[in-house]
Amino acid sequence: MKQIIYILFMLPILSFSQDKISGFIMEANDKNEPIGLAGANVYWLDTSVGAVTDIDGRFTIPYKKEYTKLVISYVGFKTDTITISKPKMVRHWLQSTDNLDAVTVTSRKQATSKSYMQATNVFTVSSDELLKAACCNLSESFETSPSIDVNFADAVSGTRQIKMLGLTSPYILIATENIPSIRGASQAFGMSFIPGTWVESIQITKGAGSAVNGFESIAGQINAELVKPTTDAKLFVNAYANANGRLELNTHLNTAINEKWSTGLYLHGNLRDAKHDNNNDTFLDMPLQEQINIMNRWQYTDTEKGFVTFVNLKFLNDEKQTGQVNFNPKTDKGTTNAWGSQIDTRRYEISTKFGYVNPELPWQNIGVQTAYSNHRQESYFGLNQYDITHNSLYANAIYSSIISDSRHKIKTGISYTYDHYDEFVNTNDYERTERSVGSFFEYNFDNLDKLNLTAGIRVDNHNLMGTFITPRFHARYTPWEKSALRASFGRGIRSANIFAENQSIFSTSRSINILNTDGDIYGLDPEIAWNYGLSFLQGFNLFNRKADITLDYYRTDFQNQVVVDFENPQEVNFYNLDGDSYANSFQVEWNYNVFEHFDLRLAYKYYDVKTDYNSGKLSKPLVPTNRFFANASYETHMLENGSQWKFDATFNWLGEQRFSSTVGNPAPYRLPENTPTLGTLNAQITKVFSPKFEVYLGGENITNVKQDNPILGANDPFGSNFDTTFVYGPIFGASYYAGLRFKIE
Repeated sequence: MKQIIYILFMLPILSFSQDKISGFIMEANDKNEPIGLAGANVYWLDTSVGAVTDIDGRFTIPYKKEYTKLVISYVGFKTDTITISKPKMVRHWLQSTDNLDAVTVTSRKQATSKSYMQATNVFTVSSDELLKAACCNLSESFETSPSIDVNFADAVSGTRQIKMLGLTSPYILIATENIPSIRGASQAFGMSFIPGTWVESIQITKGAGSAVNGFESIAGQINAELVKPTTDAKLFVNAYANANGRLELNTHLNTAINEKWSTGLYLHGNLRDAKHDNNNDTFLDMPLQEQINIMNRWQYTDTEKGFVTFVNLKFLNDEKQTGQVNFNPKTDKGTTNAWGSQIDTRRYEISTKFGYVNPELPWQNIGVQTAYSNHRQESYFGLNQYDITHNSLYANAIYSSIISDSRHKIKTGISYTYDHYDEFVNTNDYERTERSVGSFFEYNFDNLDKLNLTAGIRVDNHNLMGTFITPRFHARYTPWEKSALRASFGRGIRSANIFAENQSIFSTSRSINILNTDGDIYGLDPEIAWNYGLSFLQGFNLFNRKADITLDYYRTDFQNQVVVDFENPQEVNFYNLDGDSYANSFQVEWNYNVFEHFDLRLAYKYYDVKTDYNSGKLSKPLVPTNRFFANASYETHMLENGSQWKFDATFNWLGEQRFSSTVGNPAPYRLPENTPTLGTLNAQITKVFSPKFEVYLGGENITNVKQDNPILGANDPFGSNFDTTFVYGPIFGASYYAGLRFKIE
C-alpha cells in the first residue's frame, strides 16, 4: 500500500467568554455518587445567559462579577438557586421531586441518554455504550440500540447495512461532527471506514432532522462525534482478534503543543487473511481484507477571544477480496475459472470547523464548516466491473443568536455543495456534476418548562433538481413531570446514486435496467418524501428504581422514489415511482434499572413498508414486520483501585421477512415467499483492572443461527440463477473475540 496523507478540518461551535465557570450537575442519591445529569439547564438569574449540561452532566457558562445567582433546573427535579461570589468549579446534586421527603435511591449514569427538554427526538449513545460490543467500526456500533436495524447487504462482501424507520441508510443523513460524510460513493462501505475507537458519542435523531444540516435527510440523522485531542487519553491502545481471523489494532497519541494548540494522531489497521467456508458452499463466509486508516486531528482553543478550531487530516486504503475459496485474482480475474471479487478503495478527506463566540455577547456565535473528499473505488464482481470516482466539496456557514432573551434562539446561514461523479459500469460510462447553493433559517422557542419547538426552513437551488423548499418542524410539550410529548414533520429530497448504493446487484447474474430516460440523474427523477412523527417519553419510579418508557410512531410518504425492483429474478430494474410508497414504523421501548448497577432495555418494533412495483403493491423485501429486542447490562461495584467487572448481553428476534419473487426460476432455485423467524444472542464480559487497563471477551451470534444456502446458485456462479442478495440473517455461525484496552491519561 502506498502511503498518502489526507487533510480534514473540523470545529464545533462552543461557548467561551473572558471568565467562565465550569461545573458538574449530578442526580442526588444516598451515597452522593457522581452520577451526571445530562440535559439540565444552568443559567444566571434574570439574564439570558445559560447552558445545558452534556451527557456526563458537565457544563461551562460565562461569568461576570454582577452574576451572583446560578439557577439549576431539570424536569422532574427540584430547581435550585446557588450563590456564586467568584469563579469556581461547581459541583451540585439535584434532588428528584419524586423522592422529596422520601428515601433517595441510587442509580448510575445511563450509557444511552434521552432528553426530556429537546424538541427533536434524539438520543445520545456514549462511549460507554459503544464499549458493550466489539464495535470495530461505526457500522457495528448499533448492536445494542433497538432503533437501528443492522444486517448484511449480501452474502459475499461482508458489508453491513443499517436501517431506521424501515428505510435503508441512503435515506438517513449520516454525519461526522455535523458534516455530512457517508454519502455518494461512500454509501455502501463508508460506515466501516470510521473506527469505533475514534467515536466519542453518537446522536441518533428520528424523523426529519434540522434544516441547518441540509435537505437530504428523510428518515433521520446519525451524527458521530469524534474523540478530541484535549479530552482523549495521551496514549490509547485497543487490540482485537476474533476466531474468524480478523485482527485489529487502534492507537491514539495525543499531546498539547502549547496552551492553545493540541494534536492527536489516530492509527487504525485491520487484517483478515484466513479463508473460512463453514457452510461448504465453496464461497468465503467473509471477505479477506486489509485496511489502513490514519487521522491527524488538530484542536485550537482561545477561551479569552472566543475561538475554537478543529482540523483533521485523513487517509484510507481499504482492500477486499471475496468470492469462491479457490479464487486467485492473479489467474482468475475476468475469467470463468472461479467466481471472485476485489474491491479496492482509496479515500482522502480535508475538513475544517471554525467557531467564534462573542465574549461580550456569548449567545452570539458564528460557525463555518468545510469539507473536501476524494473517493476512488476500483472493483469487479465476477464478470461485472464497477469503478467510481467521487470528488465532493461541502461548506456551511451558521450564525446563531437570540431574540429578546434566551427563550428565543435563531440560526441562519448559507451552504454550498459540489459533487462530481465518474462511474464505469461494465461497458457504460456515467458522469455527472451536482451543485447546490442554499440558505436556511431556524427558530427555537424554549421556555425551559412546558414547551420547546424548533421550526426551520431552507431554500436551495440545485443544477439538476431546480429550486425547492425544505421545511422542518419539531415540538416538545411536557404535560406532567418526567414526560415529553413530541411531534415532527419535514420534507427531504435527494438524488439516488443507484449503483454506489446498491453494489450488491453486481454479485448476481441479473441484467441491470434503467426504465426511465427523461430525468437528469441516470434518466431518473430525484427522490422526494415527507416524514411525520409522534413520540412520547415518560420517566417514572418502579419499586424505587428508575424506569422510562418511549412510544414512537413515524410515517414516511414518498412523492417520488427510485424503485429498486428485484421482483423478476433475472433482472434488477430501476424506475420512478408510479403510485404509492410509504413506511410506517411503531416502536415501544422500556428501560429499567432493576437493581443497583443492573439495567434492562426491552423494545418491540412493528414495520409496514410497502411500494407500488410494476407487478403490484408489495411489502419491501427483507424487512421484518415484527422485531423484539432485549439488552441487559450489569457492572460490579468499582473498587478503590478502579477495578470492576462488566457484563452485557443483547438478544434480537426477527419475524418473517418477504423474499423478492423467485417464481420465474427453475424449481431448484426457488425460495419460499417468506423467511423463517430467527433469534440471535450477543454477549461480552469486560474485566477492568484499573483506569488504565482492561480486557474483554465476547461472542456474536452465540446461538449459532445460520441462514441455509445464503447464495442462490452457488454451485453455478456464472449461471443465470446466481444471486447473493437473499440475506435475511447471519451467514456464518457463532464468532468469538477477545481484546484489550490500555490508556495513559
